[in-house]
This record gives sequence, structure tokens and C-alpha cells, in this order.
Amino acid sequence: MPSRPTIKELAKEAGVSTATVDRVLSGRIEVRAETARKVADAAHRIGYHARGLIDQRLAPSVPKMKLGFVLHKGKQEFYQNFAREIEKAVASRRDIHGKAIIRFSADQSPNGFLQEINAICDQIDVLASSAVNHQSITREVQRLKDNGVPTFAVLNDFAQGVRENYLGLNNMQMGRLAAWMIVKTQRQPGKIAVFVGGNRWHGHQLRETGFRSYARENAPESWVLDTLVNLETRNLTHEATIDLLARHPDLRGIYVAGGGMEGAIAALRETRPPEKVALVVNELTEDSRAALADGYVTMVISTPLAQLCADLVDQMINAVRSGFGNMHGQHFLEPRLYLPESI
Repeated sequence: MPSRPTIKELAKEAGVSTATVDRVLSGRIEVRAETARKVADAAHRIGYHARGLIDQRLAPSVPKMKLGFVLHKGKQEFYQNFAREIEKAVASRRDIHGKAIIRFSADQSPNGFLQEINAICDQIDVLASSAVNHQSITREVQRLKDNGVPTFAVLNDFAQGVRENYLGLNNMQMGRLAAWMIVKTQRQPGKIAVFVGGNRWHGHQLRETGFRSYARENAPESWVLDTLVNLETRNLTHEATIDLLARHPDLRGIYVAGGGMEGAIAALRETRPPEKVALVVNELTEDSRAALADGYVTMVISTPLAQLCADLVDQMINAVRSGFGNMHGQHFLEPRLYLPESI
């Protein structure tokens, strides 16, 4: 059994003397908060047995902070994973006593998001949400800003010019990636279908625009059908895909730009052999992983959730500490691409 790290090893890792480590552990002599944090960080890195005690010593100098999150589709695997990564990212911060307050909108309407935001707005220091784009949401973000609560948009951009920042994938790029894959895997020209969750998802609109622009530039012989709205639901996507396959025997590809991919996967399993129709979906879940392995999904474009949540929590904490920024920009992460041979 390996021996536990010693005070000497902790001091070396933290770049301080053993006497300083002893002062942090004993609490008898005051140590600068910055130095104590260095020792605490080092203790967690090397697994020092008394790291909990060091965290307690830091407690009086560490501010409390409540971070609010309002997401949607709380029963979907992706958003359950998202919530877990948020909690991990907040818990990993030792420069604050952070608490993540996570709620899910009952539906995708503006009122659904507003109800959940209003339920926590008086309890939180900062907010992040995947809300839809709507003037009522923008007004609420402005009200929160006036009350000193900054707001961040995640995955779907909203309240541009009022919110602090957008964090997520480059949605235009995602659409072009999906079109590239479908065009490259087409054995002959044919029709291509696109599903979006709804007209108020700014991210979905950008994905559709990127998808159509790539297809128009690089596959003029293919025909992109009118966009279908699936409300990010499995059942609607399943019914619409069955109908598409029946009406268009020359359907060569499908891009599900938002949720509901399970319906498209099920429809293809029921009506087509593997690899007959190229299907590109978002986010790696049990369903999309299995469909990749079986040849019913061609590519998965996935969000690096752990990185997204770490970056998001960092920006939220900085906004609370430093006040509102002057730049209302976009923070893009690199997507993870999964193919049948990479899972």
C-alpha cells in the first residue's frame, strides 16, 4: 500500500516551507489567504489526508456564492449529464463556498423559463440558462442586470447585448459539419432533411443556416427539403421521419439539429438497413452510441460538457466578483466528433 503524502511533500508541491504548512494546519498563526489557498490546492492535488481540515481553515476567508441554472428537458440524458457536470464544477471550486441551484423548465415556452427564473432570482448571485430567444426573456435578463445579477446564455444564445456572454458550440459551424458529413457519405444525389426544435432556438436557426449554406455551395445536385420542427421530442421526430421515408424514397440524409434524435434512429431501424440514410445527431448518449455502433448514425457532434461547465462556472464567479463586463461576446468550445470507429 502506498504511503500517505507527508507535510514535506505538501510543502514542496505548494512551493512553501513546512513551517508555513504547519501554520495553515494549526491555525494558530494567521497566514495570508493566497498562501493558504496554495496549500489547499496542493493538498487536493496530491491527496493529502488533512485536506478537509485545510479547507475548514480557509472557510472564514472564502465567500459564499449561489449560482443559478435554468435548463430544459430535465428528463433527457444529455441535460441530466449537464446538471451533474455543473454540480461537479461548482463543488471543485475552493475559492468560494458555492451552491448550484438547478431548475428545469417544464416546457420550451418563454413563460416556462420565466417561471423557473423567477422562482430562484431572489436567491442567486448569478444566472445561466439555455432559454429560448424571446423579448420577454430579454426583459427579464435586463431586470436581473439592473438588480446586480448577471446572466449567461449556454448552448442557445439569447438576450444578445444584455446577457454577459454565450458559452457553447459554434452553431453555424455545427450545421456545416453535419452537411459536410452527409454530402461526403452520399453514394448518389438525393434529398436531405433537417429537423430543428423550434423557431425560437437561435442556435438551431444558426445550425440550419450553416447546413443549408454548405449543401448549397458543395452539393448543388442535392435537394434540402423544407425544415421540419420537432419540438425536440422523440415521438414527433419518429412520426415525421417515417413520413419522410415513405414520401421520399431517394432521401439520402437527415440532420437532427436539436433534441429528438431517438425518434429518427428508431424510424430508420424500422424501415431501412444500416448506412442506407446518413444520420447526423447531437450529443453522445446511450441511444446515439448504440446507433453509431449499428450503422444507423453516421456522426455525433458532441458538447464537451466538463469543459463547458468549468468555463461557465469560472466566468460566472468572475462576473460576481468583478461586476458586469463591457464585452457581450461568445465563448466557443471545440466540438467532439464521434464516428462509428471512434466509440
